[in-house]
Amino acid sequence: MRLSAFTAPGRFWRGNLHTHSDRSDGVLSPEEVCRRYRAEGYDFLALTDHFVGRFGYPIVDTVPYRTEGFTTILGAELHSGPMQNGELWHILAVGLPPDFAPSQSPDFSVHPGMETGPEIAARAVAAGAFVAIAHPQWSGLTLADARSITAAHAVEIYNHGCANGCDRPDGFAIADLLLSEGRPLTMIATDDAHFYEPDHFGGWVMVKAEENTPEALLASLKAGTFYSTQGPELRDVVIEDNRVIVESSAVVSMIVQGQGTAAKAVHGHSMTRSEMPLDRFANSPWLRVTVMDAAGKRAWSNPVFR
Repeated sequence: MRLSAFTAPGRFWRGNLHTHSDRSDGVLSPEEVCRRYRAEGYDFLALTDHFVGRFGYPIVDTVPYRTEGFTTILGAELHSGPMQNGELWHILAVGLPPDFAPSQSPDFSVHPGMETGPEIAARAVAAGAFVAIAHPQWSGLTLADARSITAAHAVEIYNHGCANGCDRPDGFAIADLLLSEGRPLTMIATDDAHFYEPDHFGGWVMVKAEENTPEALLASLKAGTFYSTQGPELRDVVIEDNRVIVESSAVVSMIVQGQGTAAKAVHGHSMTRSEMPLDRFANSPWLRVTVMDAAGKRAWSNPVFR
């Protein structure tokens, strides 16, 4: 068994799925945000400004900033709610149509008659979007909250802005619990860049597709043919003969995680091929892989059910 990201046709394209501009609470214009990501070697960007009335419910038109080697996907960060803690949901929706109907969210407060988080997520999926539960740790998300978003494709497992702005960067605990309940979710790393702090160019997805077009990238995101990274490259993940074999750029650790306490690591120096027997994972219906380089930067595979 090989993960689909390494068997699908095409090549890998580097992209960020969570970014803000001065159309909501970021500090740079959409044009400048796109220019900076393009200059930093990204192949695509989803500008996902906050979809609330205070900002005019923006789904920013980034089509004019596409070039021959750089494309954009329309999207937004949707807000409705409340979650169990009384605050609004944050739901990432990439691939929204420009005429996606506004929610009843004039600002970031809870108001009577709002859609629930599950309702707005389902509406976004029905409109064609790739939907992810944003920054679970930062949001104070409970497992009950996460269970309720049945339409989501993914969980945001690393958020670079949350890492640097509040040291609440991840969503692994929530994602792993949902996987253990049989939810076939994928995992994305993002920036959530606003450009008023060092919240950019720190986490991204590598999407396997035949073309760097919004349509091809969106289809691959929904199919799970991608991995997430802070820099290291994953080149292959194979499960055979009760072992996992990982090929990557040079790393010092390869870690496999599964249900509950099932986890094990292999450590070394400048490893580009790592193997691990899976006896420790006999009772785990799923597993995922992390590699870490000498600088502590990580890359993460999507989970696979066995």
